Amino acid sequence: MDSTLLHHHHYISALALFLFSASLLLTAASSFAINYGQIANNLPHPESVIPLVKSIGATRLKLYDADPRVLKAFANTGVEFIVGIGNEYLANMVDPKQAQAWVKTNVQCYLPATKITSIAVGNEVLTFNDSTLSYNLLPAMENIHTALVSLNLDKQVMVTTAHNLGILEVSYPPSAGAFRRDLTQKLSCILDFHCKVGSPFLINAYPYFAYKANPKEIKLDFVLFEGSGIVDTGTGLHYDNMFHAQIDAAHSAMEKLGYKNVCLQISETGWPSKGDGDEAGASPENARKYNGNLLKLISEKKGTPKRPNMDLNVYVFALFNENQKPGPTSERNFGLFKPDGTPVYNLGFNVTGLGSMNSPPSSSSGGNSGGNTPISLPAGGPPYLSITADDAERLPIGGALFVLCLIVSTILALQF
Repeated sequence: MDSTLLHHHHYISALALFLFSASLLLTAASSFAINYGQIANNLPHPESVIPLVKSIGATRLKLYDADPRVLKAFANTGVEFIVGIGNEYLANMVDPKQAQAWVKTNVQCYLPATKITSIAVGNEVLTFNDSTLSYNLLPAMENIHTALVSLNLDKQVMVTTAHNLGILEVSYPPSAGAFRRDLTQKLSCILDFHCKVGSPFLINAYPYFAYKANPKEIKLDFVLFEGSGIVDTGTGLHYDNMFHAQIDAAHSAMEKLGYKNVCLQISETGWPSKGDGDEAGASPENARKYNGNLLKLISEKKGTPKRPNMDLNVYVFALFNENQKPGPTSERNFGLFKPDGTPVYNLGFNVTGLGSMNSPPSSSSGGNSGGNTPISLPAGGPPYLSITADDAERLPIGGALFVLCLIVSTILALQF
């Protein structure tokens, strides 16, 4: 072997080792997924994002729309996508013809080059407490699925929708988890749909919001995966982090409706690196701890105490900071990366940013990205709830009071 080839061989070997070391915090590539929100005017062109996504070992991305620039750019990369239909389009999807047209335009035309595996119909619809929007959700999901069947795509593309934990009326202890009584019928029908078509029930779980609401009573180490934890008095199961407790509360709620066998997966979770003065816990260090420990948990491929063998298929929120998201400062700072591709904080990723990429910046997609802000409750704070700011104006008083009734038991549990 001549010196040039030998040098090239050594370079390739060193690069391979370098990339392998960079992803030690991550699971195998098949288990790392991340949300790709685009409510920003300074993001790189999707083509520039591909090397970044590959360098961190992410093989699954979730969009909040069906951005053609992203779907075209990622063709033949092997990256899998969840595409989204915004809440504003649900009324149109109630018309079967429009649903089929949407699938043809936003899914079929990109297959098989771009691996679209799921369609998320709406986002956190039920907790907007908008009766028309809620009424349209299931028919829209059914029509999208019917369109997939008619196009012979239903075996490769699933239909689902994501909920925040505001759908829970009881969340502590996890074994007592129960859905809001006013949403039980709708959720039962949605779970029945999942059961019939084999798609997962998605939840957005944010321990950060619970801590932000009551930092004096909720222990930070418990929400950052670093605490000694609590014991569920109903089952005797030990929970060493709030993330698992939130998930199992949702599991319990599903079981109470008779849907134990429907797969539950996590469509969003994350922690902001920056916040306003009244946003406790929003810092680079806490974000590093939360997401670093989350990635370690994902890499262990373990389920929750209640479902130890279940693959939670966690989607981290989010790939980039999004500078045009409304709300408090934290909303614009959930990203693992800055728009130039450099890490917001150190998670062990060996990336150099996107400086060598000269593609024009991406414009705002206008889609509904996740990571919404929570409702503010009186002193004591909520237990394991993640309730969006939009929900704050619409959450039924009875539901809010029921949440408050759980505060004392939650605080006591977290102090022992």
